[in-house]
Amino acid sequence: MAGYKQKVIALTRRQGQTFGFFLRAEYGEDGHLIRCLEMGGPAELAGMKDGDRILRVNGTFVDGLTHSEVVDLVRDSGASVTFHIMDAASYKKATAERVDLSDPQARPAANGVARETLKPKLCYLVKSSSGYGFSLRSARGEQGLFMTEVTPGGVAEKAGVKANDRLLEVNGENTEGATHEQVVEKIKAAGSSIMFLLVDEETNRYYQNKRIKLGAGLATVKHLPHKPRIANMTKGSDGYGFFLRVEPNQTGHFIKGIDRGSPAESAGLKDMDRLVAVNGQEVDDCTHDQVVDRVRQRGYKCCLLVVDKDTDKMYTMAGVSPMLFWEEMNGLTAPPSYTEAVHLPAPVRPSTPVKEREEELKPKLCKMEKTSAGYGFHLNGIQGVCGQYIKEVVKGGAAHRAGLEDDDIVVEVNGVNVEKSTHEEAVAMIRSSGSSLVLLVATKSVYDQLKAKGVAITPLLLGQTSSVQVHTPATVQASKEERLEEARPETPPAPRRERTPSVSSSSSHESIDERL
Repeated sequence: MAGYKQKVIALTRRQGQTFGFFLRAEYGEDGHLIRCLEMGGPAELAGMKDGDRILRVNGTFVDGLTHSEVVDLVRDSGASVTFHIMDAASYKKATAERVDLSDPQARPAANGVARETLKPKLCYLVKSSSGYGFSLRSARGEQGLFMTEVTPGGVAEKAGVKANDRLLEVNGENTEGATHEQVVEKIKAAGSSIMFLLVDEETNRYYQNKRIKLGAGLATVKHLPHKPRIANMTKGSDGYGFFLRVEPNQTGHFIKGIDRGSPAESAGLKDMDRLVAVNGQEVDDCTHDQVVDRVRQRGYKCCLLVVDKDTDKMYTMAGVSPMLFWEEMNGLTAPPSYTEAVHLPAPVRPSTPVKEREEELKPKLCKMEKTSAGYGFHLNGIQGVCGQYIKEVVKGGAAHRAGLEDDDIVVEVNGVNVEKSTHEEAVAMIRSSGSSLVLLVATKSVYDQLKAKGVAITPLLLGQTSSVQVHTPATVQASKEERLEEARPETPPAPRRERTPSVSSSSSHESIDERL
């Protein structure tokens, strides 16, 4: 009988917006119900249906919790939350058959005992001083080789091997047509560790009846000792706090330079983790720029699947992608990306008067003189792609005193428009400017509003005083005295991260990095 599939619904609530549904507990109905979906609201657009049951909130199983407890879980998650849901008909049938819905891959109960989905299994064994703790047997009239004499408490048993499991693969290579001697030689040649794909008798019969060929792509990875990690992050004021790099002579995209106390560190990312997927989408075949775009497309939230060196090696040995772990964790449904759902309005800030808002639609002209520590900012951009913005402005540095702020978008460098220039071209212009630099910049909000109005961003937007309205240390002192009072130590503070050129997003020709 087919399993009961749960869907993962990820919603994001904008400021002043609701999630577009009510969470209800109703007399005569079991579970936590979705009701009163708002047409065109986030919940309806994400695929929620009237009567759907919520089973999990941000991974926590809630079917046995009270209504108020579930509401509190959603409220505590802030502006985003992830739901595992099930349609009304499936939920009623599953509860009638006493299915354990806390297992996302649960099957109908047999005689009141819930059963897991039948799958072959991957088992990773590391040889001890007494060996692996199993033997292989073959018999006339039986196809394949079988595990036997599995030592209680031995390496094989601890790795998930059971007596009479049939051997399908050794280190990702199919062995069903191999002789007993050939398989024994493969195991001996493997050294001190080995990966098996095994299937028990019941599972083997199940797939044979369905005429499905067994392979590692169908396997459970729950027995594997090293686990990929899912890192859910909310962007901070300085971004996510890590670099994404392509390393020389290595395949893949790697996490580097994790900032202490950053969202990346809090989410458990480690130096040289390999990035497998962004928001459930595998990135192995993507270019560096494509991966960066995927991270940025999610806005202020991101979900990464990563593996460390040992986990990567183990999955490579099995001949499968770590995405198998992701799919098993999420019930073979759409990937989660922790986000949302009750009819709770977000706090609304007082609206800015139109006149005041119009007065703010101005760029900034920032003039600075290079010091021994450089200009004191980082120019971010994607290599080969147009568009640059300011990051890591050093408090008290030349850029800070000139009025530059993090996330300012660069429009002109020394009077030359760079909106359609590549990152490399903009960096070259700054480097060639000598000891002084003039940047025309705009905050992202101002930039987007002016572009939406079709207004060209030039120094003329600064009005009658545009020719002298240049942000220099003197003007900043007059207009932002409070901010600079703190930033006037006797010696300028060092940048948080040493960078040879203070305006570069890649450190060499051999590697590419992008601050996220």
